Amino acid sequence: MSDAPSLIRWHMARLASVFVAYAFVLAILFTLFMALPMSRRSADDLAGLMVLSAQTWAELPPETRPALIKELRTGHGLILAPRVDYTPVDELHRPFAYLLEAALTRRLGHTVHLHAETVEGEAWFWVNLPAGAEEVAIGLPHRRYNGQPLVAIGGGLTIGLVLALVLSAWLAGRLSRPIRHIEAAMDAFGRDATAPPVPETGPREIASLGRHFNAMTRQVRDLVAARTLLLAGISHDLRTPLARMRLGLELARSKENAGRIDGLERDIARMDALIGQSLDLARGLDPAPTEQVKIASFLASFVAEAPELKVEIGAPTQGLFAPQALRRALTNLIENAQRHATGGEIVLRAEQAGERLRFGVLDQGPGIPEDRISLMCEPFERLEPSRSPKTGGSGLGLAIVRELARANGWALKIANRTEGGLAVWITLPSGHES
Repeated sequence: MSDAPSLIRWHMARLASVFVAYAFVLAILFTLFMALPMSRRSADDLAGLMVLSAQTWAELPPETRPALIKELRTGHGLILAPRVDYTPVDELHRPFAYLLEAALTRRLGHTVHLHAETVEGEAWFWVNLPAGAEEVAIGLPHRRYNGQPLVAIGGGLTIGLVLALVLSAWLAGRLSRPIRHIEAAMDAFGRDATAPPVPETGPREIASLGRHFNAMTRQVRDLVAARTLLLAGISHDLRTPLARMRLGLELARSKENAGRIDGLERDIARMDALIGQSLDLARGLDPAPTEQVKIASFLASFVAEAPELKVEIGAPTQGLFAPQALRRALTNLIENAQRHATGGEIVLRAEQAGERLRFGVLDQGPGIPEDRISLMCEPFERLEPSRSPKTGGSGLGLAIVRELARANGWALKIANRTEGGLAVWITLPSGHES
C-alpha cells in the first residue's frame, strides 16, 4: 500500500475538484445570466444611438450638422463621416462586435457587418447606416469597447483554481491533523507503552476515536502488566521449590547415586533457564537506555565467553546503543549458532550498512527452510518438533531477540547464506554510529 495517497492529498484532490467544478459552473452562470445579457443590452443601446444619429443627421439643416458630429465625438466617442466604401464580409472580431452587428441587423432588417480599419495608428470599427436618401458612416474606436470577457473569465478561473488549491490544502490539513496526531500516538505507543494518551478533544468523531484509543492503550498496558506479574509469580513459585530441590540433591549426593543426581540437576538447570528466558521475553518489551560504547571492547567480551568466535569489525570505533539489551540479543543468537552449527565457524561481525550500524551472527550450519524463517521468531517454535533438549533449545531465543528489536527500534533480518549457513543481522536506527 505504499502507492496509496496520504490523507492530506486524498482530501486535497477531492476538495480541489469540487472547488474547481464550482468555479466553472459559477463562471458559466455569470456569463449566461449576467455578462451576456448586459453586453447585449449595451450593444443594443449603442446600435440604437448609431441608427438614431444617422437619421438625425439627415433631418438636420446642413449648418447644424457639425454640432451633432461634435457632440457624438465628445459625448459618445463616435465619428460620423461620409460613407465608407468596403465590401461587407464576416470578419473576425471581439465578442462585443458580434453583438453590435446582431443588434444593428435587428434594427435595420438586413445583415450588417462591421468594417475594421486603422486610423492614425488606432483601430476603428466602421458601418454604413441609412440617413434619409443616402448613407453615412459611423465609426467607433476599438479601445472604447475593448472588453475581453474570455480573458476575464480565464483569469478568474485561474485565480479561483489557485485559491481552491490553497483552501483545499488548508482544509485537508485541518481535517487530517487529528488523524495524524492519533497515528503519531499509535507509533509512540508501539515503541513505548508508557507514552502519554492522545487528547480527547475536537469534533465528536475525533474525540470519540481518541477516547477509544486511550481505552485500548490502557487495556494493553493492563495486559502487559498482568503478564509480567504472572511471569514474575511463576518465576518465584517455581524457583523456590527448585532451589529446595537442588539443596536436597546436594545433601543426598553419594557415590552410588551421583549419576542420577547429576541428571536431576541438569533437568533443574534447564527448568531454571526456561523460566529465566520467559522472564527475558517479558522484560524485552521495555526499551533499554543507550550509551556510547566502544565496539571493539564490546565484541571482545563475547570472545572471552566463547573463544571459538571469530570477530570481524568494519564499523566506526564507537556506537550509541543499549549494550545490555544488545548483549542479550547477540548472546541468544550465538547460543543458537553454537547449538545448530556444531563444528562450523561462527562469525560475530559489526559493520556499517549505509548510514546505519549493524551487528550480525553468521554460521555454517544447515540454515532454516525459507518457508519457516518468519515462524522461527514465534515463542516456543523449533525446527525439530520432538521438543527434546538434546536436539534444540527452549524455542524462546529468537522470540526474545525479536521483542528486544521491537522495543529498541532495531531491524531484525534472518536469511540463509548463499555459501551455506544462517546470517542474522541486527541493524540499529540511523544516528547510532559514532
